[in-house]
Amino acid sequence: MKKKNIFFAVIVATAITGTTFTACDEPATPDTATRKGEYVIASATSVSGQETNVLLTATTLDEGSISPVGNGLVNEGATYWVFYDNKYLYALNYNQGEAGTTQSFIMDSNYNLKKRDKEFKVSRFTTWGIYKDYIMTTSTGNGKTEWADANGYIPQAILISYLNPATESYTTNTMDSTYLSENFLGNGEYVTLAGLVEYNGKIYSAAVPMGLSQYGCMQKNEDGSYKWVLPGNEELIKTESGGSGSGAYDKDELQWTQYPNECWIAIFDDETLTGKKLIKTDKISYACGRNRSQYYQMIWTADNGDIYIFSPSYAKTMSDARQQTTLPAGVVRIKAGTETFDDSYYCNMEEQSSGKAFQRSWHITGSYFLLLMYDRPLTESGFVASELAIFDGESKKLTYVTGLPAKDQINSFGSAPYFENGYAYMPISVNNGNPVIYKINPETASATPGITVSGSTTIAGTGKMIPLN
Repeated sequence: MKKKNIFFAVIVATAITGTTFTACDEPATPDTATRKGEYVIASATSVSGQETNVLLTATTLDEGSISPVGNGLVNEGATYWVFYDNKYLYALNYNQGEAGTTQSFIMDSNYNLKKRDKEFKVSRFTTWGIYKDYIMTTSTGNGKTEWADANGYIPQAILISYLNPATESYTTNTMDSTYLSENFLGNGEYVTLAGLVEYNGKIYSAAVPMGLSQYGCMQKNEDGSYKWVLPGNEELIKTESGGSGSGAYDKDELQWTQYPNECWIAIFDDETLTGKKLIKTDKISYACGRNRSQYYQMIWTADNGDIYIFSPSYAKTMSDARQQTTLPAGVVRIKAGTETFDDSYYCNMEEQSSGKAFQRSWHITGSYFLLLMYDRPLTESGFVASELAIFDGESKKLTYVTGLPAKDQINSFGSAPYFENGYAYMPISVNNGNPVIYKINPETASATPGITVSGSTTIAGTGKMIPLN
């Protein structure tokens, strides 16, 4: 399996609803001169209240200082910065409910970043991944209008976009009934996908049940009873539309799953997401982290081919007890070369974290994973993601990372670290000071400060590129 380096833009992790970044009116002078190299750092700076996004290059991430002031390539920013095969850098933009403009970049032989000519309006998406030649995005949305039922309710379908970096092209799936998200798991509920992982030529993804859409909820048996609404859950059906943003709902919808104590993984044959196999475990709740309408990946492949699935048990935050999970945040596994859950493997993460869960997870190296931890259990109010921890899948040991700034000083973490030589490089922005990329050793769960981006408000992330000419 070919491993590709990727990173996300900074998503504020100090609160589930986001945090305002600290502005800097007069950027500081860098300690050392700007150095061109293969490492790329996406940063933002603010001068007189105007934010500017700048892509910088450097020769190392381990030390020194660099500044976006007067240096680098100014750009329009991104929701997710994605490196493909170390050759192409994509500024993948998400606009809620609308298409977002996506640009891409390459590096020349002088280590200068160059914007490519083509831009694309990529459809709204809730997760993404890399499969063979493509950067893929998916979301769940209305299918074809001709599929509407007698009430005019349109069934939900899986919407897919494909970016091909090598050919600089963009396509979407030709939607037909094989892409229906309705009754995806056989219980009537529609799903959305969280994470797209390539392994052995197939795509592994968490199928997250979302409840009953208007279309699914109004399906009836011959006697007039609800086909998919569980007995006693009739009052969960919305009687009017309401809510806002990712919490919006429609009349005649049963919002959020009725099955919070299950985790489903879909194994797709290829990028079309048509041929599939479904597997289920009741050891953990659904496997995704949440932030507004984004569904964070919680399924990762270790170096030996074992696939680890993490559940933060986010269903603990549901307001109705019938939709709350009773399962703790935990980890299960699919052994290399198999397409079934490993019945002998389970780890209760909350036993080692005083009941705390996690918002994000990433594979570092071997069986080591990096977790962005909440500061208190999800059953309490005001939880924020403010700490990092290392999880060793083989030993099932969770260890909090030392050497980071104090929790109350951290403004945000990079939304995905960069990995090289067995280390994780995590950008951290602080309330008063310049953001720094920290180098994390998973074997010791210790962090040391690396390169500083002086005069910057945030570091969106970092990666490495290969000069193409």
